[in-house]
Amino acid sequence: MADARRTPLYEKHRAAGARFVEFGGWQMPVQYRGLLAEHEAVRTRAGLFDVSHMGEIEVAGPGALALCQRIATNDASSLAVGRAQYTIWCDESGGTIDDTILYRRGPERFLFCVNASNTATCVDWIGKQAGGLQGALVRDRSDATCLLALQGPKAVGWLASVGAPWIEALPRFGCAEGEVLGLSLFAARTGYTGEDGVELFVDAGDAPALWEALLEHGREDPGLEPIGLGARDTLRLEAALPLYGHELGRDISPLEAGLGWAVKLGKKDFIGAAALASQRERGVPRRLIGLRLVDKGIARATYPVTTEERRVGEVTSGTLSPTLGQAIALALIDQEWLDAPLYVEIRGRRVAAERVGIPFYRRSGPGRDGA
Repeated sequence: MADARRTPLYEKHRAAGARFVEFGGWQMPVQYRGLLAEHEAVRTRAGLFDVSHMGEIEVAGPGALALCQRIATNDASSLAVGRAQYTIWCDESGGTIDDTILYRRGPERFLFCVNASNTATCVDWIGKQAGGLQGALVRDRSDATCLLALQGPKAVGWLASVGAPWIEALPRFGCAEGEVLGLSLFAARTGYTGEDGVELFVDAGDAPALWEALLEHGREDPGLEPIGLGARDTLRLEAALPLYGHELGRDISPLEAGLGWAVKLGKKDFIGAAALASQRERGVPRRLIGLRLVDKGIARATYPVTTEERRVGEVTSGTLSPTLGQAIALALIDQEWLDAPLYVEIRGRRVAAERVGIPFYRRSGPGRDGA
C-alpha cells in the first residue's frame, strides 16, 4: 500500500485502531471492532463511514443539463432542484463506464458522485464530451471534497436530535445544503447499505472536525461507531447493490445487471443508447440473479456457476450473510440456463445453489433502499 492515497481522515482511522486495505488506489479502513460487529451496528443502530475515496464531478452552466443527458442513461431533466437519481455512464458499445449518483444542486448546477477506481476515467470521459457542448463547465471536486456516510435505522433521527432536523425532513433521494454540528455541508438522503441514512459532502479541511464531532456526540446514543469497508461490502451485498468491477463493467451492460429501470431508452439520446436498444431487442444474453447455497460453502467472485453438464456463468459477489446466516451470492448467468438446477464450483467441489429473489435483505421504513 506504499503508493496508495490517503483520505484526510487517515490519522483518525489509525488512532481508532483500524486495519487498512488498498481499495481503488486508496489506503482505506477495512474494519475497526470487527466486520460482524460493525455490520450489526449499521443494521440495528447507526454507523459512520469514511467514503472520501469516491470522486465528485461538478457540471454547471447553461449547457449542464444537456451534458448530463448526453453522458448518462437516466433522465436528468426529470430531476427537480434538491433531488438525486441513480444513473449509469455507458460507452458506445453499451458497456458500463461507471454507475453514479447525480444530484441537482441548482437549475444549472449538477454533481456526479463516481466510484473511486473510476474517478480519473470519468473526469477524462466527461471532459471530452463537454468539449462538444456550449456552456457546460466541468470541475473535478474530488480532492476538495470529503464524503461521510451515516447509515442505520437510528442515523437520521439522531442527526435531528443533535440540531440537524432539516436532514430528517429530506425525502428519499432528496438533497440540500445546511449545517451539521456547526459545519456547512451538502447532505443527501442516500447511501449504500440498504438502510436509511444520509451522505454528507463536506470541504476536505472540515472533514476531521466533522468526523470527530459526530462520533463524540454519538458515543452514548445511538452508540454511533466507525465502520470499515468490510462491513460496507457485506451490507451492500445483502441489499443486492452493484459494485463496479463485479456486477458492472465495460463487459457488462446495465441491462444485464438488471438496471434497466435506470436506462431511459426511447425518452432521450445518450452515449450507448443504440447498442442497448439493440441488446434489448435481441434479448439480454446474461442476467444477474441471486443465489443461496444449499450445501456448505461460500461463493466468491469469479467462482464458476454450472449446471450438471456445463459452465453457464460466474459469481460476481458472494459472502456469508451476517444478517441472514446464509451463504448468498450474485451471479451473471447465461439467459437460457436461468431455470436449470445450478451449482457453484468451490475449489473443485460442486455445491448446490438455489435461485432466490433479490435483494436478499429489505428493510422497512422510509429513506433510501437503493444504490
